[in-house]
Amino acid sequence: MEQRFQHLHIRLVVMCFLQFFSWGAWLITLGRYLLNTLNFSGSDVGSAFATAGIASIIMPPLLGFVVDRWVNAEHVLSGAMFLSGLGLIAIGLVPNGTPFWVFLLLILWVNLFYMPTLSLTNSIAYSTLKHNGEDVVKAFPPIRVWGTIGFIIAMWLINLLGFMDSPKQFFIAGGAGIALALYALTLPASKPEGKNSSKKSVLSLLGLDAFVLFKQRKMALFFIFSMLLGCTLQLTNMFGSPFLDSFKHIPEYANSFAVKNSNILLSISQISETLFILLIPFFLHRFGIKWVIFASFMAWVLRFGLFAVGNPAFPGIIALILSMIVYGMAFDFFNISGSIFVENEAPTTMRAGAQGVFVFMTNGLGTIIGSRGGGYIVDFFNVESNASHWPYVWYTFAAYALVVGLLFVLLFNNKKQPAQTKQSL
Repeated sequence: MEQRFQHLHIRLVVMCFLQFFSWGAWLITLGRYLLNTLNFSGSDVGSAFATAGIASIIMPPLLGFVVDRWVNAEHVLSGAMFLSGLGLIAIGLVPNGTPFWVFLLLILWVNLFYMPTLSLTNSIAYSTLKHNGEDVVKAFPPIRVWGTIGFIIAMWLINLLGFMDSPKQFFIAGGAGIALALYALTLPASKPEGKNSSKKSVLSLLGLDAFVLFKQRKMALFFIFSMLLGCTLQLTNMFGSPFLDSFKHIPEYANSFAVKNSNILLSISQISETLFILLIPFFLHRFGIKWVIFASFMAWVLRFGLFAVGNPAFPGIIALILSMIVYGMAFDFFNISGSIFVENEAPTTMRAGAQGVFVFMTNGLGTIIGSRGGGYIVDFFNVESNASHWPYVWYTFAAYALVVGLLFVLLFNNKKQPAQTKQSL
């Protein structure tokens, strides 16, 4: 029996590894690629990242409904990763001088099919683990951590191969996506659990039936704060690499490790994720979802604040490294713990849809607001002409995270719902 569990875990590990390897090969360097290679503007960077939010609004709830009702999750995952991979390869073929709207349509295509995989892989893993009688809270984090490892390896590979400003990063990412598309067809079957349900509301027909969870005050507050925290998730992905790259214009920093190997330095963030993912079961059991999410907010305050005071020289580099370390808590204590919370709270017939709503609020609305708002803040402080203004940007982001975090701890109450209420949704 134990050997069987290990075999299933390895299969899920490969799924997570390939999924996040494909993402890590381009996400962190996209901002600098747009600025340095394709010569687009800072506002264009914000628009490009906002497509992930648009995609997350449209696709995860829709595909979540399809998975809940009609099609095995692993088959939907295969199709989504294949189409995403093709889009990444197409982006790599975009020459300098191409109108921005062409690139925008391509990155929208990629995100339309990649973003729903964030909830699809969770659903596949949860379904497989539960089918085999395992505790999701204990079993899932050690599996999911391999996604982060894949992300790290991809970042290092792109950095060491000198592809941070090269279209070759998209060919590597696209290849990994297509590899997962083929591999997904071999995964254990995750069959629709709600296919026999006769309830066909308008929301159901639109693939949005899981939004009925907003009827619960607790779930409504959780999803609203998911959106508000989601505003912060892409800010350092958007501007972290351009921020570090800006130090090359200052002679004393130009040849520093942080400037020459910004991807490797930024990858410490993902390395810290591997630790904090493994700590999630302990913190969830010990403190509960409310205080784990609050810890995530406070970690975002530190993430941005340490960026504000850091620089590539000693002792400023210490602040940058500490910012990378706290990122693991900032990102995973929200993303992974929030996903587990939704899995435990949603009725069985709409769990995949509920995961889609979580991605909708976080990577959808949150990303759109955060990307556009972050772009406006960067433009307001005019960092393109005066790099010394970057600290004002990071302090603004830190203040936002602090205010929203305090509101969350005051308003959110994680009392258990009666079993019959949960099932009556």
